[in-house]
Amino acid sequence: MIKRKCFNVEEFGSHQSCLACACIYLLGQLGYLLGSAMAEEIGEEFKRSGFTFDEEEEILKRCVTFCVNYNLKPSDIVSSWEVYYLNRPLDGSVVELEQMDGFLQHLQNEQKETVIKGEPDLHVYSSKDVDVILNDENEDLNEDILKTPNGKSQSLHKERLDLTPYTNGGLFSSGKPSKHETPFGQRTEKFVVRFNINSMPDMVTAEKEDNSENDEDAIIKKVRPLQGCSLTVHGSGFGLEPNCRFMYDKDEDRFNALDNRIMRHAKALAASGLYEEAVDPTVASQRSMFAVGMIYCDGEGHLNDKSILLQSSIAHSGGQRVRLELQNLSQFSIFPGQVVGIEGHNPSGHCLIASKFVDSFPLSATIDPILPPAKKIALNHDVQPINQSSTPSELSMIIASGPYTTTDNLLFEPLTELLAYAKRKVPQLLILLGPFVDSEHSDIKRGTVEMSFEEIFKFEVLRRVQNYAEHMGPDARVLLMPSTRDANHDFVFPQPPFDIPSDLKLQISSPPNPCILEANQAKIACCTMDILRHLSGEELSRNLTKGGTNDRLSTLASHILRQRSFYPLYPPAEGVPLDFSLAPQALDISVIPDILILPSDMKHFVKVISLGEGGSEEEQARCVCVNPGRLAKGEGGGTFVELNYFGRPDQINASVVSI
Repeated sequence: MIKRKCFNVEEFGSHQSCLACACIYLLGQLGYLLGSAMAEEIGEEFKRSGFTFDEEEEILKRCVTFCVNYNLKPSDIVSSWEVYYLNRPLDGSVVELEQMDGFLQHLQNEQKETVIKGEPDLHVYSSKDVDVILNDENEDLNEDILKTPNGKSQSLHKERLDLTPYTNGGLFSSGKPSKHETPFGQRTEKFVVRFNINSMPDMVTAEKEDNSENDEDAIIKKVRPLQGCSLTVHGSGFGLEPNCRFMYDKDEDRFNALDNRIMRHAKALAASGLYEEAVDPTVASQRSMFAVGMIYCDGEGHLNDKSILLQSSIAHSGGQRVRLELQNLSQFSIFPGQVVGIEGHNPSGHCLIASKFVDSFPLSATIDPILPPAKKIALNHDVQPINQSSTPSELSMIIASGPYTTTDNLLFEPLTELLAYAKRKVPQLLILLGPFVDSEHSDIKRGTVEMSFEEIFKFEVLRRVQNYAEHMGPDARVLLMPSTRDANHDFVFPQPPFDIPSDLKLQISSPPNPCILEANQAKIACCTMDILRHLSGEELSRNLTKGGTNDRLSTLASHILRQRSFYPLYPPAEGVPLDFSLAPQALDISVIPDILILPSDMKHFVKVISLGEGGSEEEQARCVCVNPGRLAKGEGGGTFVELNYFGRPDQINASVVSI
């Protein structure tokens, strides 16, 4: 007779006739044996893939549970761990117990994706769906969701989906603020002026009065009317059109482009009347000579006193190089690729000993790019409509450089707040410099976004800018300049412009990178390549004179103007896709601009740089150099620049604003 009163496995020995106890006990022993065998197999799979454990027994128990719950094989769970490991910033190959909770979430996401792929029409509801349904602000949407779908509701859903794209695993990034509060949204200080340069005191007083209201009511106040500005793109990118062909760079193209730079400098220095005709610096001579050539480094690594070479042009020396000695100079600043004039002597024919150093292109000289006559005519008519009420020589602008979203999401919150700020300040020109879809963003690098890069640019950037332009009216002007860090654009430098839809081109323009613009007769030169940081890593300088400048940022920026090149460094920095076959003349700075914009990872600044060293013309050669910094830095906000230009570089009001 079988007793059924006992179900306690621990008392199995005293109830040998209880069949239930016996079955439970045997099943427990069988499960234990199977679990041990599976744990051992999982451990071997992990070790075979090069992983170790900090708490092996506990981790393997969790993994066995995962296998049972999700019907996985030991090899499957190790494969899933490898995917999880590669997509997370995990250090080393040690599997830690504290990582198991995150791994469980990863397994659940994998199972959900598998179910969705198997049943395309199935929708897996999340907490965001619950928020939408329960949100009192979306009552109309609630009714459509709860009622039976009809043609009207389906049309409404489609329209709202088009206006509310989402990225980053489904995080909404519409015009409405997200309920998920990000570190950027938690910041306490907004739009704080970090630096200010004031050359127009009367305008500064008016600016302070205009900024005296900081409460919410100040946003509602009536803003001053927007004055339009003229806008011209000089050179029109020299044939740099969207979807142009590149990667056809040859050694011959590079050599010819560099030789042409040397020859232009040599002719300009001779035409100035201040220097003699350039000669061959490799010829031995006891007499003083004047030579023009390009600085090179003898071997790999950075420049030092013993590794400086000077390469002259084909016409003067057949492209030969000679060692350059600068020990007699008390002040100089050089870098590879710099074209310089050297006055000195070469007694042995193997070393040119410099007594005078000329690193500046003559200010009176202009670089006239060789363009077909038809192209020049087309450029002369490439002018956008001008509002006659605008003072031609005055210009107000806001300048910002990407990234435009923080590293923890793709919500583009800094861009949204910048555009809101611009709506209150009403600048004549809004200059937005790339990257917009930053290839260095963690979500972009991992490929975890649910939209293509082009769709992210269209929905998250271009649509916001379009809304801003429509709000500001027909006189608003916005410039979008690409960067080589833009994942949705060509990775080449010089870089063609974005392909902006034709219906937006009246207000939104995209110049090539780099380029020279003219707005209200103010010449503006822009380049999104971080040439300042690249020069900083390659420059060799000496300054033994009393009272000499120690402003390193000004020195780096002045190199761009003195060399008349947006990227005078050669060889280029690692990772720079410099293509001389595309449009080498696009790198030339034909005239000294009034405003030079060089976004960089280095410290933000606004500086008025003087290029003169005596003489009335030299003293008036000034340029406002601007580094707006990055609009987003890490998980927080960065900086941008607000600039008012009043006809001359020494008559400006400029502020570096922390967002």
